[in-house]
Amino acid sequence: MIIIKTEDEIAKMKKAGELLAECHRQIGAMIKPGVTTAEIDRFVEKFLQQNGAHPEQKGYHGYPYATCASVNDVICHGFPKEEPLHDGDIVTIDMVVRLDGWLADSAWSYPVGTISQEAAHLLEVTRKSLYLGIEQAVVGNRIGDISHAIQQYAEGENLSVVRHFVGHAIGQQMHEEPQVPHYGPPHRGPRLKEGMVITIEPMLNIGTFNVKIDEDGWTARTADGKLSAQYEHTIAITKNGPVILTEQQ
Repeated sequence: MIIIKTEDEIAKMKKAGELLAECHRQIGAMIKPGVTTAEIDRFVEKFLQQNGAHPEQKGYHGYPYATCASVNDVICHGFPKEEPLHDGDIVTIDMVVRLDGWLADSAWSYPVGTISQEAAHLLEVTRKSLYLGIEQAVVGNRIGDISHAIQQYAEGENLSVVRHFVGHAIGQQMHEEPQVPHYGPPHRGPRLKEGMVITIEPMLNIGTFNVKIDEDGWTARTADGKLSAQYEHTIAITKNGPVILTEQQ
């Protein structure tokens, strides 16, 4: 069932999104060689607690951390670790924030120090693909129009689009209907209506889109060990166009 949100409910989600965006801004200032993703995770948990919010992933199906921290070939759901980041790494920090009963979800990929041209191209294309998808998130379009815009651009830049993980609607629950794939033909899937709130979160890889899962049951890696990146926003569908609830100013 697709749950339509009221303007007041979207405003509450926007407050959660603004807090999440501020958290990402501060994470961006922390990212450098020598920092650990465990340090970042502890910062996020403390930051949210100080602002009356809760890290929604923690405890979700037994997930033990406030963030997902995915380094290099990890696509998503990476565990924060005490191992320091190195010059040339890329790292994606993904989190879901609950504030006053409403959720916002955003992931961001960060360069660590000086990265390769190949890695920089991956980050640039993944981020742009997110915004091309958002452009299609308008009343009357279908979910497939978002999916197609992302896939067409990404594959045109010689990157692959992960199929195993997709976006989703969100509200008081982390995962609501409908799902939002980042690949597929246009003009298919549920029609977008005013009051829907969805995540768009393309994960692009330099090599194959195939995935392997570590023994921890969570950490998803590229099957060929090549780099992966992800950017994600929470988007409200409004009569005036898409509104990014997690935009970093």
